[in-house]
Amino acid sequence: MAENRSEKPRGPKGPGGRRGMGPRMKLEHPGQTIKRLLNYIGKSYGVYLVLVLILIIVSVLANVQGTMFTKALIDQYITPLMKAEHKDFGPLLHKIAQVACFYGLGVFSTWAYNRLMVNVTQGTLRKLRDDLFVHMESLPIKYFDTHSHGDIMSIYTNDIDTLRQMISQSMTQLFSSVITIVSVLAAMIMINVPLTLVTLFMVGVTLLVTKKVAGLSGAYFIQQQKDLGKVNGHIEEMMNGQKVVKVFCREQESMDEFNALNDELFHSADNANTFANVMGPINAQLGNVSYVLCAMIGGLLAFNKVGGFTIGGLVAFLTYNKSFSMPINQISMQLNSIVMALAGADRIFELLDEKPEVNDGYVELVRANEDEKGHITESEKRTGLWAWKHYHKDTDTVTYQKLCGEVVFDHVDFGYNDDKIILHDVEMYAKSGQKIAFVGATGAGKTTITNLINRFYDIQDGKIRFDGINVNKIKKEDLRHSLGIVLQDTHLFTGTVRDNIRYGKLDATDEEVEAAAKLANADSFIRHLPQGYDTVLKGDGGNLSQGQRQLLAIARAAIADPPALILDEATSSIDTRTEKLVQDGMDRLMKGRTTFVIAHRLSTVRNSDCIMVLEQGRIIERGTHDQLIEQQGKYYQLYTGKAGTGLA
Repeated sequence: MAENRSEKPRGPKGPGGRRGMGPRMKLEHPGQTIKRLLNYIGKSYGVYLVLVLILIIVSVLANVQGTMFTKALIDQYITPLMKAEHKDFGPLLHKIAQVACFYGLGVFSTWAYNRLMVNVTQGTLRKLRDDLFVHMESLPIKYFDTHSHGDIMSIYTNDIDTLRQMISQSMTQLFSSVITIVSVLAAMIMINVPLTLVTLFMVGVTLLVTKKVAGLSGAYFIQQQKDLGKVNGHIEEMMNGQKVVKVFCREQESMDEFNALNDELFHSADNANTFANVMGPINAQLGNVSYVLCAMIGGLLAFNKVGGFTIGGLVAFLTYNKSFSMPINQISMQLNSIVMALAGADRIFELLDEKPEVNDGYVELVRANEDEKGHITESEKRTGLWAWKHYHKDTDTVTYQKLCGEVVFDHVDFGYNDDKIILHDVEMYAKSGQKIAFVGATGAGKTTITNLINRFYDIQDGKIRFDGINVNKIKKEDLRHSLGIVLQDTHLFTGTVRDNIRYGKLDATDEEVEAAAKLANADSFIRHLPQGYDTVLKGDGGNLSQGQRQLLAIARAAIADPPALILDEATSSIDTRTEKLVQDGMDRLMKGRTTFVIAHRLSTVRNSDCIMVLEQGRIIERGTHDQLIEQQGKYYQLYTGKAGTGLA
């Protein structure tokens, strides 16, 4: 099955060899993303968030109140004590202890809300990963055929990590900063209005600079997440295809492509962090300018006692000035993390919003018993007999139909994209227990037909019936449960050999596992492994040969004991001698089962009940081996390598 992927051409390089010097990406609906993220967190941790908000308010007000006390300390206690002949430090110490209590309460509240946010952050990320994986398992095969696996992995790692930083740090910092700004502003107005206006003027200048710089860095942070996904996708692809790279000596080309992608990531990350890193120093210096202006003007006001302004008021106000500038600087510093996290959240929600497989079937596959009169009843135990369970809503009744394995394609048209049909008017009838073979050149549509039988893809036109039932009416999991599949590309999971075979039937006994291995002729090589059936396989069974891996896949299909089989080049990686032994085992496995075989080795399909020759998505010949040889058409050419005299 070919992948139809189109990669966007890279833009021209700018000065200095950089591509795309300007910001290239922006969030489409940041407000909606923030709202959705907060709703997502609130569903599980709403009470925690309310408690965190209360603790932040307590922490901020404790610090603000503590600063306000400095005015009273200086004006009402320290200044009078300096002038008094007999100094009584008792009231001063009492006031200092009172201030210390406020600050202590603030410290405790800060520790408490940070500790709570650890639970909120990790719990939210755990739920996100669970939801992502559960939803991913419900997506159709088409999604994985059209998306880079490395890019999908990047969502689980990089995008989730950016959310961790935002929830645990940026979110609390944002709440704290906003509350600090409001409370400090109120305190400054109470102390001195003119100095407050000076502070607000400098804050306006700071906000203008922040908006400009944050806009530039934010666009690059979004692009950085995209570029990071591309780099991960390329690395994953090269790791999987490392043997092919080395066989064709394409290491340099692989490195060149990686360097190009890495160069794009470097420049987007470099630009993002350059603008982000200059924002802090710029805002800090603007804050210092504000402090100096307030100190100069406030000093004149206090020296001349304008409006009753005192030294204590000046010290408290200057402290508030720093406290007012600091949260604004913190917000500006957090903006980039927030933008990057929202870009990651967009990608996460984009995956969660992908439409799952449509499964509107209602016919179920069940184990069954058949009495002497042919009546079928449902059974909880394995009986070797399967039946389709029909539920009739109109009469609220249930009927059973024996599974026979008859498959019919009735004028089927199909294309991976609606605008490009690759199977044209396919007609096929497979009777129960028949062995149907598909042959033809690569890309003729052989594997595509088997993908349609188990509804990995849905057809554009026509009908596919299984035992006379439209496959759209059969539940997908039951349809696929009725079909044992051995793919050309074998995949083994991390675990023992026994566990990999048992994957086809999780409750299989050790004896059943070994029997399936013997049936597939895998028992001999398994027993020669270091720990036999308990040998642990890692890295997709990389320590086994391709043929051995395929034998395990055949054993996995055998232990499932399915009513029907699909063998997609199941013996393509097995030597001729082993092929004969495996073919005998496969013949025993196929006995009494409808089997669809795809093979390039025509010797493996000679005994098929019907051979169908495909060319450019059409069935051009059908018949037994002898009939097709006699026709001397396309099959004759493929089998003998000679030009025939037929119409093919």
